[in-house]
Amino acid sequence: MEEQVRVFVIDDEPDVREAMSMLMRSVGLQVETFANALDFLNHYRQERPGCIVADIRMPGMSGLELQEKLNAMGATIPMIFISGHADVPTAVRAIQEGALDLLEKPFRDQHLLDKVQSAIRRDLELRTEAEARVRLRRLYDSLTPREKEVMVEVVSGKMNKVIASDLNLSTRTVELHRANLMDKLQVHSVADLVRLAQALEEHG
Repeated sequence: MEEQVRVFVIDDEPDVREAMSMLMRSVGLQVETFANALDFLNHYRQERPGCIVADIRMPGMSGLELQEKLNAMGATIPMIFISGHADVPTAVRAIQEGALDLLEKPFRDQHLLDKVQSAIRRDLELRTEAEARVRLRRLYDSLTPREKEVMVEVVSGKMNKVIASDLNLSTRTVELHRANLMDKLQVHSVADLVRLAQALEEHG
């Protein structure tokens, strides 16, 4: 079953958690609240889509330390920090480490909701891109070693006869390998194959 999008609110103040929860639910968003960063980490699973709204300064593990932990895990869930007293270096560090934004209290409810909706869209985009990369790698891995060799030659712009000479194969065999690899990769033109090869190279 597909995971539901959630807003994870992390703040050590019960009143803030309650107010945030009510605000998110007022626009139909699912919310989970946590009193500290460690509780959140103990419950979080990377397959759960959504975003995090966290106080940047909390007892125990701070919001920035939580961000570092998530980055080390390879988690891409967008983070929005809130703070009543964020200094410029702290704000800069948070953004450099990948935070989507840092909002200073007091902020308008609608401003936070807009940022949350933007973060959720970003998370879904990242997940879609990641799924596409996994699918692409799976398709490529289905090729035989010889088909991969032929693919390299085709992508470099060589004609079948030249490829046949380079790989010591008959032209007919090259044509068969070429047809098979394009079928496996679900592409219908050399242009599509070139774009696919570029995508594979970009993402390792």
